[in-house]
Amino acid sequence: MCEKNKKVSKWLSTVFGDQTIPEYEVNTRTVDILYQLAAASEVRCNETSLLIEDQKQKTSEYQADGVHLQNVVLQGVGLSSGSLSKPASDYLSALVANAKVLGVRDTSLSSFVPAVNNLTNELLESEKTDRKLDRELNALRNKLGSVLVLRKTFQEDIKKTMKAQEVESAKAEERLLNMDFVKAKSKDLSYRNKKAEDQLTSRHMENRISHQALMELCEQVYMLKQEILPLSKKLEPYRDLSPVKKCFFFLTDISFLLFLFW
Repeated sequence: MCEKNKKVSKWLSTVFGDQTIPEYEVNTRTVDILYQLAAASEVRCNETSLLIEDQKQKTSEYQADGVHLQNVVLQGVGLSSGSLSKPASDYLSALVANAKVLGVRDTSLSSFVPAVNNLTNELLESEKTDRKLDRELNALRNKLGSVLVLRKTFQEDIKKTMKAQEVESAKAEERLLNMDFVKAKSKDLSYRNKKAEDQLTSRHMENRISHQALMELCEQVYMLKQEILPLSKKLEPYRDLSPVKKCFFFLTDISFLLFLFW
């Protein structure tokens, strides 16, 4: 813990330099976090130092190559930077700029051609990727349109369902109210019927005028009407006759019956 705290304090002093180090709560968790940050910062600083050294070495090599090529041009061809015309100097600067962009070591044709081919292949791959992404984007747009239409349909269906539920709820509530009314009315009628029965019982009502007796009497009357109906049909031809003719036919029927029984 003490060793970590020392390393953290040293790292904070290096980071902030002449500035005041902000106050922080010194505990195990805080020290562990700062210690991890210090270790990561140290690793990153080492990597940065190595990268800087590599870049310095490459710069030295490029400078040496430049001096060598300059000597070759000056000694072998007899050219100098001052003896070149402005177009030639511009072409040479453009050639150097292209070499830097392509990342080639020199400006020879054998270096430029592979670099251009690589860029061409990268361009073709990029165009292929762009076409693929366009197709995927169009497919996603079509799916999005379908999803939006489906969402709108779902929303309309939900609204219709909610309205239907409201109507059904109102109907159910109305049925419950009607049921409560019917129950209350039935209870009231039962109470009135019981009260009427008690009153009739207290007045010593005869059974022959009770509801059950009246229903049985109605059934008997109905049966008698059914029995009289055939006789009424037989008497229909005599209804339009005069009383004398009715009496004559009546006596004739009686005589015929007496003749048969005799």
